[in-house]
Amino acid sequence: MWKLKVADGGNNDPYIFSTNNFIGRQVWEFDPGNGTPEERAEVEAARENFWENRHLIKCNSDLLWRMQFLREKNFKQTIPQVKVGDGEEITYEIAKAAMRRGAHFFSALQASDGHWPAEIAGPLYFLPPLVMCLYITGHLDTVFPEEYRREILRYLYCHQNEDGGWGFHIEGHSTMISTSLNYICMRILGEGPDGGKDNGCARGRKWIRDRGGVTSIPSWGKTWLSIFGLFDWSGCNPMPPEFWLFPSFLPIHPAKMLCYCRMVYMPMSYLYGRRYVGPITPLVLELREELFLQPYNEINWKKVRHLCAKEDLYYPHPLIQDLMWDTLYICTEPLLIRWPFNKLRQKALEVTMKHIHYEDENSRYITIGCVEKSLCMLACWVENPNGDYFKKHLARIPDYIWVGEDGIKMQSFGSQEWDTAFALQALLACNMTNEIGPTLKKGHEYVKESQVKDNPYGDFKSMYRHASKGSWTFADQDHGWQVSDCTAEGLKCCLLFSLMPPEIVGVKMEPRRLYDSVNILLSLQSKNGGLTAWEPATAPKWLEMFNPTEFFANTIVEHEYVECTASAIQALVLFKKLYPGHKKKEIYNCITNAVRFIEGKQMPDGSWYGSWGICFTYGTWFALGGLAAAGKTYNNCLAIRRGVEFLLKSQRDDGGWGESHASCPNEKYIPLEGNRSNLVQTAWALMGLLHSGQAERDPTPLHRAVKLLINSQMEDGDFPQQELTGSFMKNCMLHYATYRNTFPLWALAEYMKNCISLSSEGEKLK
Repeated sequence: MWKLKVADGGNNDPYIFSTNNFIGRQVWEFDPGNGTPEERAEVEAARENFWENRHLIKCNSDLLWRMQFLREKNFKQTIPQVKVGDGEEITYEIAKAAMRRGAHFFSALQASDGHWPAEIAGPLYFLPPLVMCLYITGHLDTVFPEEYRREILRYLYCHQNEDGGWGFHIEGHSTMISTSLNYICMRILGEGPDGGKDNGCARGRKWIRDRGGVTSIPSWGKTWLSIFGLFDWSGCNPMPPEFWLFPSFLPIHPAKMLCYCRMVYMPMSYLYGRRYVGPITPLVLELREELFLQPYNEINWKKVRHLCAKEDLYYPHPLIQDLMWDTLYICTEPLLIRWPFNKLRQKALEVTMKHIHYEDENSRYITIGCVEKSLCMLACWVENPNGDYFKKHLARIPDYIWVGEDGIKMQSFGSQEWDTAFALQALLACNMTNEIGPTLKKGHEYVKESQVKDNPYGDFKSMYRHASKGSWTFADQDHGWQVSDCTAEGLKCCLLFSLMPPEIVGVKMEPRRLYDSVNILLSLQSKNGGLTAWEPATAPKWLEMFNPTEFFANTIVEHEYVECTASAIQALVLFKKLYPGHKKKEIYNCITNAVRFIEGKQMPDGSWYGSWGICFTYGTWFALGGLAAAGKTYNNCLAIRRGVEFLLKSQRDDGGWGESHASCPNEKYIPLEGNRSNLVQTAWALMGLLHSGQAERDPTPLHRAVKLLINSQMEDGDFPQQELTGSFMKNCMLHYATYRNTFPLWALAEYMKNCISLSSEGEKLK
């Protein structure tokens, strides 16, 4: 049986190290002797239930670790379930009971080190490159023994679309990149050409061949297929490692790129520069016959460089970009692979590898994310198959693996700090310190221990890195990458805890560490008032015309985000109240300019586009919260009035809100089909309205929303899993498994504070 292990140091593995004793680390272990027959039957029932309903609810409920934690803590819900009938009002007792039930259930899911574990996955192109990398390096059987392979295949079966393909993410239409990579993954893991559950391989292959074969796979897919021996490097657009030798005064320079783009193309350019191709095994030869419509040795690779399947094409390359690729392909590359210019290529490869090692060390070999992980690990192996760099990468693979009732998937990299910061704010809003004090204390300690204490080592600016001291990451401290909204939410938690008795929640954070966090936030504000996510925006936005991906947008340079800006406003406003003398002018200017940015980003319909959640509902919740924190009200701020109007207009018949993930790529509000509501989005909208003072104007929409939340709560205090609610780069979605607990609970708590009054007639609603 599978077991989640927390803060695990790898059994004294000499190739793994940590900056904070592995706090926040979460890894899975399979023990064939673990579990009673009843416990194993419970897991199998969860798997079967997901399989039977996989086309209705694509997100798993993340049940395996939840079963484990609830069992270990012997949790039993003791507060009776409550419901609100038609025509009934929501009494104080009913609302409080629902809130307490949710809080006690959620507290039981806290890990021993204080964080809330959870899956963060959903994209279907994450896992196959890792499997391909391990196959190439000869470590597949060691890293993924039989039980792991079985669960990986389960995941692929569960998320194969009815047309035989796989989507870019689990709720998406089938795409060439995901279908091709997952088909290859199934074959690597032992499925025959006609194998797989429900004839999965044959159906996947038919989907590929019906669309002309893998020659139309997007550029990232072309790269991985070239590495694997299923494509020729001459069929790829150039990725010259000489880019890392560019002088900094050029408008196109590594230091000016979005960190994710930089970290992806760094190892890609190394592997391209080496023209590395893995071993041509019998499986590779078979796949060459299965995935192409014409004989492999007859393909004109030059003609397929710009091909991209229509199912994958979100960002068509402009003509100027194609001209740039053609110039590099025809004029530059032939020179760089011949003497004497190949000396420059060798130097570029050395510099590129130096950057890869630097980034690996600073992230404790986690790297910035899962796409980069597989590429950097392979680059280290290509450089030295027996070297310590590769062994350190192997030791950190478990940090990415997650096991659910739908099988094994690869996470984006973990959302421990992000999820925990929101979980703690939700629990603090419940005002239940006397009931959940130990939970709050453990969470407080986790947040303090997870703050990044130092900048990247050495001359980090010369390695294109920004300061990180005082920040919080999205995942854990070892990850090391500062994020503005994670820093703001972590700072908010520490400030809120500083107002509470230390004998209950622990000693408050030292002011100097709070000051470090403020410095990070101030450093990430752009001239337009908005805050970026990871690093300052130093490059012009027109560089996005050179976005080399076909399936993402806004990938080349840093951008400012409504959510990051709103989080920073809330954190800085609270900090200013508690530390009014520290950087008074800078903080005042930051808040003022941030408010201006948010007001300027409002859409014509009154909403705000959300970049990290779905979508306009998410962005509007953040925006209204930021504006309200800065002192804006419904009466003195037109933007708030228009935001409220948007939310009220989009409320559904059942009192909730429901927005489709299609809103993100289309950049316009699209409701869920069938007039459905989503509980997480309902909670966002409800809290956005509460920020605006809706309780004083007309609480009826709030009552309707809370009725839906209360009546949807499950017997044990959990809430049902519904659609995806996370997003990134406009076109890909994420499954945040704790959101279904955090936000309905938080919304109930805020509703209690803002809408309930204790009247002489019996504690009724206002």
